[in-house]
Amino acid sequence: MDISILIVTYNSRALIGPLLSRMQSEIRTLAAEVVLVDNASVDDTAQSVRDEHPWVQVIASARNLGFAAGNNLAARHARGRHLLLLNPDALPEPGALRRGLALMDRHPQVGLAGGELRGADGARQPSARMFPTLRDEFFTLSGLAARHPENRLLGRLDRRWADPDEPALVDWIPGAFVFIPAAVWARLGGFDERFFMYYEEVDLCRRLRDAGLQVHYWPELKAMHIGGASARTVADARVSRAGSQLESWRMRSALLYYRKQHGLVAAALLHGLERGWHRLRQFKAQLQGRHAQAADFAIHCRQLVQAWEDTAGGRHSPMRPW
Repeated sequence: MDISILIVTYNSRALIGPLLSRMQSEIRTLAAEVVLVDNASVDDTAQSVRDEHPWVQVIASARNLGFAAGNNLAARHARGRHLLLLNPDALPEPGALRRGLALMDRHPQVGLAGGELRGADGARQPSARMFPTLRDEFFTLSGLAARHPENRLLGRLDRRWADPDEPALVDWIPGAFVFIPAAVWARLGGFDERFFMYYEEVDLCRRLRDAGLQVHYWPELKAMHIGGASARTVADARVSRAGSQLESWRMRSALLYYRKQHGLVAAALLHGLERGWHRLRQFKAQLQGRHAQAADFAIHCRQLVQAWEDTAGGRHSPMRPW
């Protein structure tokens, strides 16, 4: 078996059918399998896949394991030499699987690789990124990164200054569409399951680099990526203005990552930076009479405090599901 395609779903019934239908013809020409873990969806995702795509191996979890643990479970049932982690809202371009396999076989020093992600509107998404630092967090919060995306210092995090048509050695690749050798996955133990969702791929790529392996961006591999489709189905949860991330989960995972990779002081500085920035924005909005915006910033600050308490300053992960 050349490749195992791992898909973790949560309330993804509307997306997963078209994805599997599009991929089926290409999969038939490869020594490939699809292993799908459903994280206790309430929209009958698992049953619809069983009924409409019986060739897919479906593992229905009784509870929501999260993205990291869901992929780890799928990988334990995989038989391929390579794994492709694929989001249910990511649709690879025809031929991308075969090209990805060929590239991975030609580059044994690569521990993980991904390609170009584009939105449904065709707009390029950040597809090859650099490890976050406190400096980058400030540039993002302040809006400097968004206003000067092509500046190598201010726009460092998302690499928007780089030519997206050029292959590159990068720090990490978003987990929506990534190839990794099964042996490398097993060697590293897969994702750290303390990350319920977000930052798990950043952490994995750090461990890959520490193990002497490389992370590559190959633009000839392309996929359409909607982004945030499952996040928007979580009840009573605030989604970021971009519409792609659950704010409280992102805050928790950021603290877990900074505490694990950089220590308590870094986690505390990250928390203080984001909370302080949004508190200043709250006061400014109040002075200008923008009371609805001030209230929104206040909620954001309360979420940050709750995330710090929930993770004990990034020391441990709350009980799953989040």
